[in-house]
Amino acid sequence: MAETAKNANLHLTSGRLLARNTIWNLLGQIVPMLAALVIIPIIIRGMGVERFGVLSLAWIVVGYFSLFDLGIGRSLTKFVADKLGPNEEHVVPRLAWTSLLLMAILGIAGALVSLALSPWFVHRLLRIPQVLQAETLSGFYVLTTSIPIVTTTAGLRGILEALQRFRIVNLIRIPMSIVSLVAPLVVLPFSNSLVPVVAALVAARLIGCGIYVWACFRAFPALFRSPSLDGSAIVPLVRFGGWLTVSNVVGPLMFYVDRFLVGALLSVSAIAYYTAPVDMVLRLTVVPGAVVGVLFPAFATSLNQDPARAGVLFSRGLKYVFLVVFPIVVVIVTFAPEGLRLWLGPTFSFNGAPVLRWVAAGVFVNSLATLPFVLIQSAGRPDITAWLAAAELPVYCGALWFLTKWLGIEGTAIAWAGRLAVEAILLFFISERLLPLMPKSLSRLGIAVVAGLAVLLLGSLLQDLTVKIIFVSVVLLAFGITAWFWGLAPNERDYLVRSRMIPSIGVGPN
Repeated sequence: MAETAKNANLHLTSGRLLARNTIWNLLGQIVPMLAALVIIPIIIRGMGVERFGVLSLAWIVVGYFSLFDLGIGRSLTKFVADKLGPNEEHVVPRLAWTSLLLMAILGIAGALVSLALSPWFVHRLLRIPQVLQAETLSGFYVLTTSIPIVTTTAGLRGILEALQRFRIVNLIRIPMSIVSLVAPLVVLPFSNSLVPVVAALVAARLIGCGIYVWACFRAFPALFRSPSLDGSAIVPLVRFGGWLTVSNVVGPLMFYVDRFLVGALLSVSAIAYYTAPVDMVLRLTVVPGAVVGVLFPAFATSLNQDPARAGVLFSRGLKYVFLVVFPIVVVIVTFAPEGLRLWLGPTFSFNGAPVLRWVAAGVFVNSLATLPFVLIQSAGRPDITAWLAAAELPVYCGALWFLTKWLGIEGTAIAWAGRLAVEAILLFFISERLLPLMPKSLSRLGIAVVAGLAVLLLGSLLQDLTVKIIFVSVVLLAFGITAWFWGLAPNERDYLVRSRMIPSIGVGPN
């Protein structure tokens, strides 16, 4: 039995499987993003700026109320992965059906609350033009019906992710994301009213949910054969998911409170100079996001059965995130003024270049910190990340207010990057206590991060474009040689040479 469990664990955490899943996750985020770049301008022209603005607000409101799932979708991924590791698949159907029912009930509750608050949102909170208020309220009413669909879909997706079926997840996510963008285009020739456009979006979400149901039954037929409930699973699911919800609420708040504070302390134009470079560099987070999305269930599967395997996945995940993100950040930091000048003009370049550099450095550190963050949660301790976020919030807001008043938007960016650096140190410290790692491995990472930040500082001090080009060329060449001969293990280099592919997370016979 122990040998069978170990084999199941190795299958679900095999390096090549995780590498393929990471690539699918990247495609699942990048392809819809590219489609949006093409389709959204067409929607704006068809609906008008004001109606599209209202639609964007509606998406945000529904996204916030989807938190009514209380993190149970993520909890389901963790608990299903736990059961797959020790070969307890027979428990999964009861766990899955209990979670899905609970998420549907919570989604209905969220929809009812959203319906009750919609008039207040439209008439009091949001500055909706008078002529659009009735149409907007009707659109909100229709859109809130999608909340139970969204919460249930999150649970179905969680089951597939626990089974490491990220290929299926993204084969559904990519076309359904595009369908959600195309649906308004289908309606626009007949009407530019919000109500039919929103109804088309809800229909797309419902179709996507149905496809996820079919995919879950195909991936795990026992779900269809054994539909049953387990009341004893409710408390652990809600407890784990509740702590995740705290992190999911406080974390985004800390990511966006800077913009509101810039608007309150400085000016509306300062918001534009700050937001544009920040939004640009935050696109880099798709890289660690794709990696940790795959590693979360892999950590949960291996931590109980084979902690050494979890350590290997953790170390290699850090290495590959570093190898991908750092070269991009070097280019961004060095050529920040030139890049912003080409993209948005000289005024944005003058005001936004310091912001872009600080935020890029922060994203570099934060990309590495996502690994210990997810490790802590997959170890069953989401309370730690929740308490950490709650403790950070008042300190960060104080630093943000002081530095913004003192240094303007550059001070805002310094506070933002500084918070991420402190958080990263704490997360690595805590993760080492949960999963003892080799001090040598962590010390190497620390040296690499400090050296990387020194390179970023040097790149930010250069002024002449020719010197910058030479500097970046030398740095990237030296980085590539160092990564190849000292960063990658011999079996990883052999794998690259043989396959001519990106190395997998955990390359080798396992």
